[in-house]
Amino acid sequence: MPNVNNNLAIIQNPDARAWDDFVAARGGHLLQSAAWGELKSRFGWSARRLALARGGTLIAGAQILFRRLPLGLQLAYIPRGPVVDPNDRVVFNALVDALCAAARARGAFVLKIEPNMMEGFALNLKSETLAPHASAGVRNLKLASSIQPRTTFHLDLTRDLDTLLAQMKPKWRYNIRLAERKGVAVREAGADDLPMFYRLMQITSQRDQFAIHSFDYYRAAYDLLVPRDYARLFIAEYAREPLDAIFVTAFGGQAIYLYGASSNTHRERMPNHALHWAAIQWAKARGCARYDLWGVAAVADALTAATHPERRREAAESKDTLPHGLYQFKQGFGGQLVQYAGGYDAVFSRWRYALFIRAVAVRRGGLP
Repeated sequence: MPNVNNNLAIIQNPDARAWDDFVAARGGHLLQSAAWGELKSRFGWSARRLALARGGTLIAGAQILFRRLPLGLQLAYIPRGPVVDPNDRVVFNALVDALCAAARARGAFVLKIEPNMMEGFALNLKSETLAPHASAGVRNLKLASSIQPRTTFHLDLTRDLDTLLAQMKPKWRYNIRLAERKGVAVREAGADDLPMFYRLMQITSQRDQFAIHSFDYYRAAYDLLVPRDYARLFIAEYAREPLDAIFVTAFGGQAIYLYGASSNTHRERMPNHALHWAAIQWAKARGCARYDLWGVAAVADALTAATHPERRREAAESKDTLPHGLYQFKQGFGGQLVQYAGGYDAVFSRWRYALFIRAVAVRRGGLP
């Protein structure tokens, strides 16, 4: 580990509860929570938390996920982190150096960082604040691809419910009321509903051609997040028949629509609109300031390709580059289209990194 001065101390694997309290208080992301690290640790990853403290108080840190890949490669990954003020160059430099040292000590060929920051802010690697004083770890960071979705819609939950409804497209307001008139009921589901939720996930996967996790994964996510009050599973039913379901998290002031599943029946009753409206109300009542609709991948491809602001705007408006299903559904709730800063890679082995990049080019995609 690098030497840390300025009265900073490195804390290895701080207590899970204290860590989550720190991350949430700083507006950190669910993917940096100890509960998320435990979830990933049950399915092929290992999690390690590293924090900087001053006077016994946590002031910065990150949860690193490690995974053994084919060809003997060890990946180190920080999703939606670290939790740090990037404009505090002393703390920022010390943290990045400590994280790079921890990754190298575990044999990682790269440390991939995806900050929980919007495009235009990023890590300020070339700013006047950091660049002249950048540490070795910071200088090693290079812009790279992302694993998590870069582009999404955010709903501002600090507005009252009437305003949230008013900002939706008229058809979305109509569909929310239609679902109620047509007998759709939304309830919070329990653990006994998980097999039914998974059946809906399988139906959705087959219909829409995307990969899903195993039942055990969703069961673990429920068991780890719901009892901590970090998530809820919502089910929409008609005449007691399950139609749609969504798994929504709430952590650090942000709610996230993480998983969604739907049947092929009673689509005319608009159960998905009712589900999200119920989840939005739950998240707002819980104190969340934002509802993240969690990614529109095709939009991200279009926006990433259009680097100039005017071209980016054209790409976002082009009917040729955007899908007409998922994008339009999420857009209808009236949120703001936002793009996260890209990923950053600190490379420790160039030839192993080259192997990794080639493998990623062959097989794109992933699961949150």
